[in-house]
Amino acid sequence: MRLFRPLLPATLVAAATLAALLSPCFAEASRPIPVNNPPAPQNAYIDLLALMSGHCKTLKVAGRTFACKTVAYAHGDKGRVNFSVAVDDPSDANHVVSFSGENGKRADDNSYELPIDRMLLNSKDRPKVDGLPVPAEQTSTGLCRQTGNFAAKKVNDVTCSATDNEGRRYELLFVSDGKPVSVRRIRQSAPSIQDPFK
Repeated sequence: MRLFRPLLPATLVAAATLAALLSPCFAEASRPIPVNNPPAPQNAYIDLLALMSGHCKTLKVAGRTFACKTVAYAHGDKGRVNFSVAVDDPSDANHVVSFSGENGKRADDNSYELPIDRMLLNSKDRPKVDGLPVPAEQTSTGLCRQTGNFAAKKVNDVTCSATDNEGRRYELLFVSDGKPVSVRRIRQSAPSIQDPFK
């Protein structure tokens, strides 16, 4: 079952190559962000992946500005949720940043909020499992808000803001192009109130 663990980075990288690229808008070349947290045990699996079509008006990773290739919502079978961004980084095709948290809630039919407790940072320099980089985890605090109706597969925008325990800031403003969200149920799990697609 180790196959499912690296599925999100692989899916984002594959989807990113097919997605329409934004106009070039790159900052300095990417370099790894140092992390000071021990790796968490890898015992959860992605059971739902939703790819959103649109563009990032804002993507800042530790103070550096990037464009993005695609944004995805990933729900884990233990309840952890990631808003993952495939970074449009010409020097690193494996550059993926995820705002990660638990206990997300729907405020109403058109909004979802996720408290962020860690950032997942992936790059070509990360150790690999089954041939794919495993993200570093950086303890963080923040919040992601999604507007639109996930159950109807219509997302208007996603905004995220987080600060890690080293004081580095991460920001995302993703705006949908109006196309339906593409939902993939990877494996069945017990229903969860944190899953906005149910």
